[in-house]
Amino acid sequence: MTTETASTDTPPTRLSMPRAMLLVFAPFACGYFFSYFYRTANAVIAPDLRADVGVGPAELGLLTATYFLTFAACQIPLGLLLDRYGPRRVQGLLYGVAALGALLFSYGEDVSTLMLARALIGVGVSGGLMAALKAIVQWFPRERLALVNGWYFASGAFGALAATRPLEFALQFMDWRGLFVVLAIATAAAAVLILLVVPDKPDSRAGGSLRRQVQELGEIYRDPYFWRVVPLMFTGASANMAIQGLWAGPWLAEVDGFGREVVANHLLVMAFAMLVGVSLSGVFAAALQRLGLTLAGACGTGALLTIASLLLVVTRVGAGETFSLPGIRAPLEATYLVWAFVGFSGTLTSLVFAALGQHFPEARIGRGNTAANVMVFLTSFGYQFGMGAIIEQWTPDAGGSYPVEAYTVAFLATIATMVVAFVWFVWPIRGRYR
Repeated sequence: MTTETASTDTPPTRLSMPRAMLLVFAPFACGYFFSYFYRTANAVIAPDLRADVGVGPAELGLLTATYFLTFAACQIPLGLLLDRYGPRRVQGLLYGVAALGALLFSYGEDVSTLMLARALIGVGVSGGLMAALKAIVQWFPRERLALVNGWYFASGAFGALAATRPLEFALQFMDWRGLFVVLAIATAAAAVLILLVVPDKPDSRAGGSLRRQVQELGEIYRDPYFWRVVPLMFTGASANMAIQGLWAGPWLAEVDGFGREVVANHLLVMAFAMLVGVSLSGVFAAALQRLGLTLAGACGTGALLTIASLLLVVTRVGAGETFSLPGIRAPLEATYLVWAFVGFSGTLTSLVFAALGQHFPEARIGRGNTAANVMVFLTSFGYQFGMGAIIEQWTPDAGGSYPVEAYTVAFLATIATMVVAFVWFVWPIRGRYR
């Protein structure tokens, strides 16, 4: 994916901020909201899927993670399509695919059908971020890009928020199948909105042959700096997505013993902390840079905080303890604070995108980000499925719940991969980085 330079801009190729927000930002943000909603909803509806379809932990992890697998598979061709046909056409049509996937999911009676539906959803939302980032570069003033990008990331975080306590509330009035019918209609509406409202950028097709673009992608994957920082993200961010999108719910229910409403409240707090983390990640990086760290160093610090947050979970810090807040009469479980830390810290390794943006020339930034994104979502698939496979090595009790040890080992295995990535990042091998 390429970006246009300011020197080629003429007045008709830029919109005023209000018009750009209305015609470009808002349609894409509506779709990105549902992208995150789909990503995290299974953490709340997992008990329903177990009861109605009879899926076990490994199958639940596999069908949930299918979203990440197909999402990752689309990233490389997506960049080429966006440059050739533009974000409006590509993502407008893709959200239509996501709507079909949501509709099929609502009718799923077996794991195979649910996996196919989840795969279609993953394909459909695969360009929700990259298409919008390209459109933002095309239509917004250059000096406002960082601000608008932050707003756009926040729109996805609101989708993750909606897939927690609000989703639990909605399930009091409809079952999960009816919910996905509503989601299908809403996603189709977002697709139509993008196709009808978002303008096309004149003369914005990518130059160069397909062969040359593929060659440059190979050069990105051979870059030593790429392999220094990207493992921090495809372990830290991927683990966070796998846990927030699925395994946080079963941990809270079966390890901490919380009821469904309290589980949803914990996921809400985690999602809100993620929203704060996304909004403040740039401030976090800038503060560390003022202290003398590079942007890569800020990425490493974010990875350390992510590891620390998950260690607090597996050591069950705060379990059985409460705290009070002004204006709230009932005491709150201290685990809310732990999961808020997980949600906040898990967003910080996304700073790797900014580090790659500083490292690669402008013409390769899009492909550099896409190359990293492939690995993030492939690893997310591995974590979601792998954690379920580990948990299933233990025998469930009569009620279908798995022992604490099963979840602890699954989480520790995930943390171990993050530790390996951090050690690789700091290991002083001369000539490996540049």
